[in-house]
Amino acid sequence: MRDLIHRFLAHLGEERGLSPHTVAGYGRDLERFARFLGRDFLDRPIEQVTAGDVDRLAVRSFLAALARDGVGPRSQGRALAALRTFFSWACRIGEAAANPASRVRTPKAPQRLPRHLRPGEIETLLEAPAGDSTPLAARDRALLELLYAAGLRVSELVSLDWEDVDLKSRVLRVIGKGGRERMVPFGRPAAAALVEWRRHWEDVRGAAGDDQPIFLNARGGRLTDRSVRRVLDRWVAASATAAGVHPHALRHTFATHLLERGADLRAIQELLGHASITTTQRYTHVDVDRLLAVYRDAHPRARGAAGPTEKP
Repeated sequence: MRDLIHRFLAHLGEERGLSPHTVAGYGRDLERFARFLGRDFLDRPIEQVTAGDVDRLAVRSFLAALARDGVGPRSQGRALAALRTFFSWACRIGEAAANPASRVRTPKAPQRLPRHLRPGEIETLLEAPAGDSTPLAARDRALLELLYAAGLRVSELVSLDWEDVDLKSRVLRVIGKGGRERMVPFGRPAAAALVEWRRHWEDVRGAAGDDQPIFLNARGGRLTDRSVRRVLDRWVAASATAAGVHPHALRHTFATHLLERGADLRAIQELLGHASITTTQRYTHVDVDRLLAVYRDAHPRARGAAGPTEKP
């Protein structure tokens, strides 16, 4: 079983080209499953276990053991997804006759509204770098403005090159998940911040290379996802914005503010680059007060006098 897992992980990295981080995640979940099989379920050394020895009861028992150990539904679901992918591959190469995880129900995770910034909070955060005249402060202002103005994923932001932005038309060419390309507009404040950062860009870039990444680190190389996290942490602290704001929160904020101002959910889906409208719905927040206001304004019977009492 362990040899098969090692072959599968090599397949993920070498043939499917998944990132080392993703492959490591699969490895942790599958190793935990292997330990469970050998120690708790089959009661024999894992070296004597094959993929064909595993049935649906083994998978369900593994999920139950995770729950007893305090593992949450999301992590259980991730482990189940790893098992499904692993056994699907094992079936294709003839190491298993059936996929025992395919018909096991995914544990339901509680729905949590993603963190977003309220009007006032977001303006304070975006203005925080304005008091700093250094080139990297100009970069940070452009970075924050673009994250909020275009609702970008951090991976999309750091992969942008200058050739991907049309400052005159204020439109970005973005390559999202699955290599899907989309055009995303942005507003005048973000455009002005990009123009200001462009003035400093050559000095920061120096002779670092031939490519043209928009966002640079202090050494002139392309900014990383992790560096964006540090940039946001700095300005969250400087602006006294509530702690715990992740870069993705600006994407949630973008979607929520569009919806609160009447944007169509399908249009927001296109702007975010979501394949499913369900994903878009989870990215938006509509508070109860706004729902009540919409109801009172739109429903013909919301404000009318009560009708006549029925006679017995």
